[in-house]
Amino acid sequence: MSTNAASSNDLKLEVIVIPVSDVDRAKKFYGNLGWRLDADFPFDNGFRVVQFTPPGSGCSVQFGANITSAAPGSARGLYLIVSDIEAARNEVAARGAAISEVFHAGAPGAQFQPEGKSIRIGGPAPDHGTYSSYATFSDPDGNGWLLQEVTTRLPGRIDPSAGTTFTSANDLASALRRAAAAHGEHEKRIGQNDPNWPDWYASYMVAEQTGTELPR
Repeated sequence: MSTNAASSNDLKLEVIVIPVSDVDRAKKFYGNLGWRLDADFPFDNGFRVVQFTPPGSGCSVQFGANITSAAPGSARGLYLIVSDIEAARNEVAARGAAISEVFHAGAPGAQFQPEGKSIRIGGPAPDHGTYSSYATFSDPDGNGWLLQEVTTRLPGRIDPSAGTTFTSANDLASALRRAAAAHGEHEKRIGQNDPNWPDWYASYMVAEQTGTELPR
């Protein structure tokens, strides 16, 4: 059987479980981040499940009582994808969470190393290279979250036939700003104003999401 064959069934990652020691403390932390509280269900047998969804995310997190045998704080490298690393980092900080400064990797895997390691280079990646700028923070138990800036997707990561979507106004605004900057370079190359800029913007924004060749 070919491993490259497309599945006939969608398998949508919807929830990940994170281990915490104090459910109410964790609930307050994630609520303060501005994440949406979807559920808090306690049961008579001591089981309790709390679910939050980060803004714009299709995947949620759950924690609670008697929900996992993993050690509290043992979840690491939980990715949160953002389109503007500095704005996202500043918002997390403004909501009271201790978060690293923005950095990029001086060596592969630097994003998984503790804060203060020399292979973490301060500031965003040169030219804000996609997939290359980070910031990290942890919840009160030590479960580790990783902000990663993604602007242009690698080829094949999104099905072009599925359509282009933006999960928040911030993501759409950031995409428009990148398209505007690239279109300015396009007009310099052609030596005139481009009256069809809406079509150019649309092509650029779709290509960014699907990982296809960007228009010039």
